[in-house]
Amino acid sequence: MLQASALSKKDTIVSMILIGVLFFVFGFVTWVNAILIPYFKIACELNNLESYFVAFAFYISYLVLAIPASFVLRKYGFKKGMMLGFFFMAAGAFTFIVAAIDRQYSVFLAGLFLIGTGLTILQTAANPYVTVLGAKERAAQRISIVGICNKGAGIIAPLLFAAVILRSDDASLFARIPQMGAEEREIVLDGLIRRVMVPYALVGTVLVILGLMVRFSPLPEIDTEKEDETEAAVNADKKSIVEFPHLILGAIAIFLHVGTQVVAVDTVIGYAASMNIQLTEAKVFPSYILTTTIVGYITGIICIPRFFSQTSALKICTSLGTVLSVLIVLAEGTVTWLGHTSDISLIFLVLLGLANSLIWAGIWPLALNGLGRFTKVGASLLVMGLCGNAMLPLVYGYFADQSSHRLAYWVLLPCYLYLLFYAFKGHKIRTWKHRSLPLELVNK
Repeated sequence: MLQASALSKKDTIVSMILIGVLFFVFGFVTWVNAILIPYFKIACELNNLESYFVAFAFYISYLVLAIPASFVLRKYGFKKGMMLGFFFMAAGAFTFIVAAIDRQYSVFLAGLFLIGTGLTILQTAANPYVTVLGAKERAAQRISIVGICNKGAGIIAPLLFAAVILRSDDASLFARIPQMGAEEREIVLDGLIRRVMVPYALVGTVLVILGLMVRFSPLPEIDTEKEDETEAAVNADKKSIVEFPHLILGAIAIFLHVGTQVVAVDTVIGYAASMNIQLTEAKVFPSYILTTTIVGYITGIICIPRFFSQTSALKICTSLGTVLSVLIVLAEGTVTWLGHTSDISLIFLVLLGLANSLIWAGIWPLALNGLGRFTKVGASLLVMGLCGNAMLPLVYGYFADQSSHRLAYWVLLPCYLYLLFYAFKGHKIRTWKHRSLPLELVNK
C-alpha cells in the first residue's frame, strides 16, 4: 500500500484522471434528481414537500452509512470498496424498473437510497484521494478539477434525461392532467412514469461495468493512516475525532453548504414553475446553475494559490452567497435573459452556483488538516455532512407549501452566515478550550 508522497508523477496523473471519471459518474447520477423531482411530482401527484423526498432518500444514506463505509474501505481497500459502491448504485438503478411497473413512489425512494448508499462508499474513498494526491496548498485546485467533472456531468444529465423522458407535446399534456377523469389520468400517469425504465436499465448496466473496471484499474491503494512527525506529535493524546473542533465545525459547514447547493439546483425548476415557466423550458435552469459553478472552478484552478489562497476563496464565496441569498428573496422585476422571461431573482439563483463553487474546495482540506491517522474517519464524518442535501430541500419544500417558493429561500441565509463564520474563524479552532493553535497546521 502506497503513501501519497511515494507516488510518481505519472501515477499521480493517472490516479487523478481515474478520480475525475468517478466524479463525472457521481455528478451524472446526482444532478439528474433536478429533473426527477418535478417529473415525479407530476407523475406521482405529489406536493412540494413530498417531491423533495427524492433528495432526502438519495442523500440520507450519507448520514446512515458514512462511518460504516470507512470500515468497509479499511477492511477491503479502496478499489474493492469502490467496486462494491458501484454495485449498490446499479442495484438502485434496477429498482427503478420495478417501481415504474406499478408507479410506486416508495419503491423509487428505496432505489434512490441504494444509489445514495453506493455514492457514500465512493465519496468516502474518492475525496481523501483528491486531498492527498499532491501538496496541501493545492488541494482546492485539485478539488476544483474533479468538481468540473462532477458539475460537467450535472449539466449534461438533466438535459439528456429530459430529452429521453420528455416529449414535445408534454406541456399541453401536463396542463390537461388535472381535468382528466380518474381512469384516463391513471393510464396517462402510468405511461409517464414508465418512461424512466429504459434509461435506468442502461444506467444500471453501465454502473456494473464501471465497478469491474475500477476493481481491475491501475488506481493505487493509498495509505492515509500514517502521520508526518508534526501531526503525530500534536495528535499523540487524541482519542477520537471529537477532539478536533475544526473537523466537527467543518462537518457542519459541509452539511449547510451542500444543502444550499442542492436547494438551488433541485428547486429552480419548481421556482420557475411558480412564474408560469413550463418544465419543457425550465429543464435547462439546473444546467445554468452548474455552468456558473464550473466558471468558479476554473477561476479556482487558475488563481489558487497563485493569486489568492484556498481560504481566501472560501471567504469570497461565502460572502457572495450571503449577498445572493438576500437578493433572491428581496429583488423583484421582470427581465429577459438567454431567451427566458422571468423575475430577476431567478438570475440571482443561477448565480448562486458561482458562490457555491469553491466552498467545498475550501472546507474539505481545512477540515482534514492535521488529522493524520484520523483522516479516514474524519473524511467519513465530512461525508456524513452530505446529508444536508437530504434535510434542507425538505425544509425548503415545507416553507414553499406554507408560504411561497420565493419566501422559502430565506432558509439559505442562516446557512451562509454559518459558512462565513467557518471561513473566517471556525477552521482555525484547534481546541474546545480556545487555546492558541499550532500555526504550522493552519492554512493561511
